[in-house]
Amino acid sequence: MPSTRLTFIAVATSFTAVASLQSLLIPVLSTIGTDLGADAVGQTWMLTSWLIAAAVATPLLGRAGDLVGRRRMYFLALGAVALGSVLAAFAPNLAVMLVARVLQGLGGAVFPLGFGLVRDAFPQARLAGAIGALSAVMAVGSGLGTVIAGPAAELIGWRGLFALPLVLAAVGLTVGFLGLERSTTRATGRINVLAAALLSGWLVALLLPLSAGNQWGWASPLVIGLFSLAALLATAWIAVELRSRTPLVDMRVMRLPAVWTTNVTALLTGAAMFGVWAYLPRLAETPNASGYGLGVDAGTAGLIMLPMLVAMASVGFVAGPLSRILPFAAQLTIGAFLSGAASLSIAVLHGNAVVLAVAAGVLGLGTGLVTSSTPNLIVRSVPADQVGIATGMNANIRTIGGAIGTTVFAAAIGATLGASGLPAESGYVTAFVIGAILAAVGGLVPFLGRTRPSRPNVRAIPIAESPLVEAAEAA
Repeated sequence: MPSTRLTFIAVATSFTAVASLQSLLIPVLSTIGTDLGADAVGQTWMLTSWLIAAAVATPLLGRAGDLVGRRRMYFLALGAVALGSVLAAFAPNLAVMLVARVLQGLGGAVFPLGFGLVRDAFPQARLAGAIGALSAVMAVGSGLGTVIAGPAAELIGWRGLFALPLVLAAVGLTVGFLGLERSTTRATGRINVLAAALLSGWLVALLLPLSAGNQWGWASPLVIGLFSLAALLATAWIAVELRSRTPLVDMRVMRLPAVWTTNVTALLTGAAMFGVWAYLPRLAETPNASGYGLGVDAGTAGLIMLPMLVAMASVGFVAGPLSRILPFAAQLTIGAFLSGAASLSIAVLHGNAVVLAVAAGVLGLGTGLVTSSTPNLIVRSVPADQVGIATGMNANIRTIGGAIGTTVFAAAIGATLGASGLPAESGYVTAFVIGAILAAVGGLVPFLGRTRPSRPNVRAIPIAESPLVEAAEAA
C-alpha cells in the first residue's frame, strides 16, 4: 500500500476523532452534568476547558512540529486524545472530567500537524485534492456529534460516546506508526518562549469570557477585565513577534493577502457555522406549544442535520479537482454565500422538518466549500517550514469565530426567554439573520485582498519527497 494512502488514512482518522470532540458533548451536556453533579457553570467548563486547551495547543504543537518533526508531535497529540477519552468515559466527578477534556483538547494540534504531514507526503498534483478531502473529513467530524450524540447516548449511555474518539485515535496511531514518514522539511530556530506565553495568555483571556459571559454577565468586572487583558496581551504578542529574529508566528506570512483574507473569512464563517450547528437542532426540538417549534426528539433533529454531513463530505472530495475550473478563492466566496443563504432561509422558513433539512443540506454545501478551500489557500501560500503554524493559527481563528458565533446566538435567543422558559420565535429569527450577515460579509472579504497564492519574502526549505512520492508523480 503506498505511503500516501497510509498517510491519508491516518490523518483522516485522527481528524475525525478530534473534530468529533467539539460537538460530542453538546446534545447530552445536561445529562452528564446531572450524573457528575455539575451545575450550569460546571457544564460550561466541560466545553470551555476543551476549547482553551485546543486553542493553546494548536499553534504551539504545530510550531513544534515544524521545528522537531510533525510525526513526533502527531503521536503526542493523538495519544493525549486517546488517554483523555478513556479518562472521560470513567470520570467519577467533574474534576476528573475537566482533566480529561484538557487532554482531549491537546488533540487540536492534529489539524496543523496533519496538513503538514500530507504536504510532505503527497506530490503537488494530488495535494489539493487530499487537503480538500481532509478538510471535509474535519468538517463532517465537527458536525458528527450534533447528529449522533443524542440517539447514541440513549442506546449506550453518554459514557459510551467516548468510545468513538478512542477507537478512531487508536486507528490513527496504529496506521501512523505503519505509514507516516519522518518529515525532512524542518524550520530553523527555536520556539520563542515569550511569544508562546503571550499567545497562550491572550487566547485564554479571550475565550474564557466568550464561553462563560452569559453566566457571569457581560457587564461584570471579570468579563470586562478579561477582554481588556486579552487586548493588552495580544498587542504585546504582536510587538514581540515583529521584533523577534525567531518569531513563533511570522507576521510577514500572516500579512500575505491570501493568508489574512482567508483568516478573516474563517473567523466570520466559523461564527455563522457553529452558531447554526448549535441552535438549528434546538429550534427543531422546541415544543409545539411555543407556536413555532416542531417538537421533534433528538433522533429526528439528528436526521434533519444529516443532509449537512452528506453535503460537506461530498463537496470536500471534489473541491480539489473542481479547483481546475473554479479557483479556491472563488470556492471560498461561493461557500460563504451559500452558508449565509442557508442561515437566512432558516430564519424565514422553519415550520417544516423537510424545509429545515434542505437548508441544512445547503449549509453543508457552503461549509464544505469553505472548509476545503481555506487550508488549500493557506498551504499554497506559505513556505513549507511555516505550514504547521500557519494552518494552526487558521484553525484557531475559526475556533475563536465559533466561540463568538455560539455566544452571539445564545445572547440573541436567551434575551427573549418568556415566563414558560422558552425563547420567543423572534430570538431565533434574529440569531439566524445575524449568522447570514456574518457569512455574507465573510464571502466579501477575499475581494479586499489578492487571494491567489503569493511568494512570501521568507526563505522556504524545499519539500524532500520520498521515492514513493516520486514514483506517484511519474505515474
